[in-house]
This record gives sequence, C-alpha cells and structure tokens, in this order.
Amino acid sequence: MPVVANSIKFGTDGWRGVIGDEFTFERLALVAPVAAKVLYDTYFSTVGSRTIIVGYDRRFMAEDFARAVADTVTAIGFDVLLSEDYAPTPAYSWAAKELNALGALVITASHNPGAYLGLKVKGYFGGSVPPEVTKEIEAQLSVGVPLAATPGKQEKFDPWPSYTQALEGKVDIAKLRQAIASGKLTLFADVMHGAAAGGLARLLGNQVKEINSERDPLFGGGAPEPLPKYLSRLFQVIKTHRETDKSGLTVGLVFDGDCDRIAAVDGEANFLSSQVLIPILIDHLTLRRGFTGEIVKTVSGSDLMPLVAALHNLPVFETAVGYKYIADRMLVAKVLLGGEESGGIGYGSHIPERDALLSALYVLEAIVESGLDLGEYYRQLQKQTGFTSAYDRIDLPLASMEVRSRLLQQLQSQPLTEIAGKAVIDCQTIDGYKYRLADKSWLMIRFSGTEPVLRLYCEAPTIEQVHQTLAWAKQWAE
Repeated sequence: MPVVANSIKFGTDGWRGVIGDEFTFERLALVAPVAAKVLYDTYFSTVGSRTIIVGYDRRFMAEDFARAVADTVTAIGFDVLLSEDYAPTPAYSWAAKELNALGALVITASHNPGAYLGLKVKGYFGGSVPPEVTKEIEAQLSVGVPLAATPGKQEKFDPWPSYTQALEGKVDIAKLRQAIASGKLTLFADVMHGAAAGGLARLLGNQVKEINSERDPLFGGGAPEPLPKYLSRLFQVIKTHRETDKSGLTVGLVFDGDCDRIAAVDGEANFLSSQVLIPILIDHLTLRRGFTGEIVKTVSGSDLMPLVAALHNLPVFETAVGYKYIADRMLVAKVLLGGEESGGIGYGSHIPERDALLSALYVLEAIVESGLDLGEYYRQLQKQTGFTSAYDRIDLPLASMEVRSRLLQQLQSQPLTEIAGKAVIDCQTIDGYKYRLADKSWLMIRFSGTEPVLRLYCEAPTIEQVHQTLAWAKQWAE
C-alpha cells in the first residue's frame, strides 16, 4: 500500500502517530529526508553546515527508527551525528546549537501513550522550528528528495556531557549537591520510564531517589505525562518518607517521556503543575538571580503568572498553546522565562526550548535558597498578590475527528453566553475558545492538534467551582 503523503500532518510539536499504523518505517523514510532538506533550504545560509543531529527517547523501537532516520538522511547527502543512547529532547536541541548543525530530528512522542511514536524537528538555534517550516515539510512530502551521488558521513555521539555541563553552569550546583548530601533536602525524581532517567543523578549525585527508572515502553499502562493520575507511586513514596523523617525539606520532581515537561509534588504530597511552578520560578529568578526580561505565557496559563510578573515590573506576552510559539518569541525578544500550562518551561539565558532538567535545577535552587517547601512558597505568592485560585484540566477523548469538526462548528455558529450558570463576559480566540466568566473564573475549550481529543481547562477561585465548570463543559461536549 503506497504512502499517502498528504495524510502526514505536524501538530503543535512534531508529527506523531500510532506505531505500525500512522507511524511506520515507510512513512518515516518519506518524512525524514524532506525534513532534512527543508532545514537545509531554511538555515544553510545562516549556519553553513550540512550536519543533522538525530536522537531518540526510550519508546518502543525508538533507536531503530532513529537509525532509519540517520540512514535516509545520509543517503541524500547530509552528515549525521546519531546519538549513541537515549537522551532528553532538549539535549538534542542543545547539541544542534552547540555543534553548529542545521538542526535535529528527534524520535519521540513526548507525553503520548506507549502506542505512539513521532518526530520532532529542531532548528540550528536550539528550539522547535516555526509553523511555516513544518508546513513546508508537509508541502514537499509529495515531491520527495533524490538520493545523492555521494552519501554523507554518519557518526555516533554522546549528547549528555556537553548538555549537563551547560546546565551545571546555570545554578549554584555545589549548593544543591550539599543540600541533598547533608539531608537538608530530600529529592525524589519520577522519570516516568522516560528519557530523564539518570539525568538528575548525573547533575546532583547518586543520592537522588529516582523512581520508575526502568525502561517500559508501555509506561506502566498509563502515559509518561506529569499528571496526578499517573503519579500514585510518587505520592505514596513521599507520604511514607514524611511519616518516618520530618527533618529537612522534601520534594518530588516529575518528568515526561522525553524530559521537556516538568511537574512537582511538595512535602505534603500535593501535586504542583507548572501553573504553580512558573510563578515560583518568576519570583526566584528575579529576586535571587537578578534576571529581567519578558514573561511569555500561553493563553492557558494561570492568571497568577502576570500578577507575579507585575510584582517585579516584568512585561507579559501571551501566545497560542504550543511551545513553538513561545520559542518564536524568544528568538526576537529579551525573555526571562517562557512557560506553558502543560509543563514546558524555557529560559532566555539558555536555548529557546522547554527544558525540564534545567527547570528542575531552578526549582531546587528556589527551595534551597528560600528555605521553603514548594507549597508554602506558592501560598506566600498568593498572599502577596491577593489572588487565590484552583486549576484543573480534562482531556476528553472524542469518537472521531468528525465529532471534533462538529463540536468546532457548534462553537463557531452558536456562541456560548452562559457557562455553568455564570455569564460569559469575554471570549479570547488566540487558540481555541477561552471564556472569562462573571465570577473571575475562566474556561478554555481547545482541540488537540494531533489526536481526536478535546482539552478542557479551568481556573476558578475554588476547586469546587473548577470541577463544577469542567463537569458542565464535559456534559456540553458529550
């Protein structure tokens, strides 16, 4: 059966599909050379290089798919540096910039369930390529790329040393190591069977207590996404630890499958999404590191983010959902931090890429230097800003893409004026539909770019109001 080029679509961060169905060796052999050629057409005049980084995470057959990418890309005349082992996606983005490559092709499906694999395309600057580049890849799939008279060279490389060295230079690494070694801080890391495995130990030593370290392409029957429903083991481990050892500070850090998203669990075993971590990071990096610059948030980000930014007189810029929009802004403005609700956070002092290991180091530095549990730090910020809220999100599977189209049409033709008994006072359409309600809460309705999934986001003064609004939205969708 021939490959159908026009059925390969890039979502908010790359092309993904079910292994053996949408994502196959045949399709990858079509996409990878075109992606390499578009990287060349777009960036060669800037970097003067013909090298492409190829990397992968720990998913089923990821290394085999990466080898296939390397082979097809060298066959059309490019030089390839192929990772000798799994590594975080941001390590490959860093390598693209550090090694003066055209970009990186990374085999990963990020936070998707184990049945999925995918391809992320990174530029020479160390971040996701902009939408016009992925559109150009899609446009050229029906044309293909001819084989070269002389194939390129292919070499193996280890992405970890240069990457971890760069991260160590961003924080007072000795202070963090000492805090852990002395028992002042107990650190648990849930790597969710993914590419973060071993990462914090490389940076902070073997006293990091890592869980879910083993490779498991089925991710324990769940998905490698830093959400409470997948973290029961971490919650239990922290509760047990606090029952037996109440001295010092305790934190759990959570990483998604390819280590570009982060969440945390505080010393009382409360889940803290990036909606909580980003305000803490803004405060810490401004107060203690003297960082300045713009705060870039997606439209789904908490209202606490601009309030904390205002405490420090920092400007705020809002984008659609998808880190590539934040990365675009980071390339043209002086940015302190760019972050999204789903856990991706990046820094203007690093590369225009979300980086969960660097975020982990900054979070740990905030804890050690403030002497506060993360939950207490967050409560202090709420008090300072006079803003208290709760947040949750539901990902609602839809029966098909046709159902998705029907719901979208309904939102366009029948605008909502009331939600869960509350009047709609404003609707933003930067990405999906974000409704501000009369009680200072908001509901956002947005469709996944890669799957038949409806994403429902809500922030409200109390968790009861959040659940009430999300229940209303779920009923509306069904």
